[in-house]
Amino acid sequence: MTSITKPFVILFLLFSIFSFSQVKIITSIADTITTEKTNDQITNTIITAKPDTISHWKHKNVAGIDISEIAFVNWSPGGTSAITGLVRGDFTYNYKDDYQVWSNELFFRYGLNKQEGIELRKTDDALKINSTYGLRTNPTSNWYHSAKLNFNTQFTNGYNYPDTENPISKPFAPAYTFLGIGSEYIYKPVNFNLYLSPLTLKSTLVLDQTLANSGAYGVKKAVYDADGNLISEGEKAKTELGILVTSYIEKEIFTNIVLKNRLTLYTDYLHNFGNIDVDWQCFSYLTVNQYVKANVGFNLVYDEDIDVIKEENGVKINEGAKVQLKQVLGVGVEYVF
Repeated sequence: MTSITKPFVILFLLFSIFSFSQVKIITSIADTITTEKTNDQITNTIITAKPDTISHWKHKNVAGIDISEIAFVNWSPGGTSAITGLVRGDFTYNYKDDYQVWSNELFFRYGLNKQEGIELRKTDDALKINSTYGLRTNPTSNWYHSAKLNFNTQFTNGYNYPDTENPISKPFAPAYTFLGIGSEYIYKPVNFNLYLSPLTLKSTLVLDQTLANSGAYGVKKAVYDADGNLISEGEKAKTELGILVTSYIEKEIFTNIVLKNRLTLYTDYLHNFGNIDVDWQCFSYLTVNQYVKANVGFNLVYDEDIDVIKEENGVKINEGAKVQLKQVLGVGVEYVF
């Protein structure tokens, strides 16, 4: 390189560096280039199509404890002292971009009650996992091609009190799984979801042989001969294929009062088609302050495979399938993270 060309090369490099230094990079939606002239100086602005740092994942974790208590000391009208506690959690981890959604939720509740002179009793017990994946071809559509997985079971044994010797339910006895494909309508402005599946596989697990032998929760019961000898054990699983419809809405109905309504409907194609299993959960949450909240609601269940067993004078009576109702009212501490 000659001494004459060196100054031109240096000038070219300096000019290039100075020109590039006038370019600003801004993250936005559109992919455009604009030119601005300020004080006789031209500045190029490049607006990129996607932000430099963006996460499609969102999560919300809620853990709470509800406590109610009543105590009597020399109370002339009489009464029984009691305390009830309930631990609950709701953990969500969701993914969303222009074409895909993937919603994941783990939900649990566990409650105990202790009354004076009575053994510790369980009041609530639930463990649920929900996962739904959706794909759409039009980024402006609210409809998704979806696949859904649900799993429900419990933590500890359940009893028909005061009988605590013979459990009527256990962990994974029962356990329910729903696995299917369908379509989901998602309307975010009111937090509304509607899932429609014409093909859903429902599996009922009763992984306790004693309960399985009795035919609990719809599984095939054991076979005995005339003398009561066991011929074949009861099956621990039952599989159905049917239609699943679920809906969920979350809405602030009044200031600091949020309503959450979840409905699940299922009917089997092959066994009593048209008989619908129902699981309806409706709760209202009242915010007192950042940590103190109250909740009231109910859970209504109907499943033709679940028989109601009552005991009269030591004799157990099977009353068949009936509507089951659980009502909840609690005040406690809640932490969101």
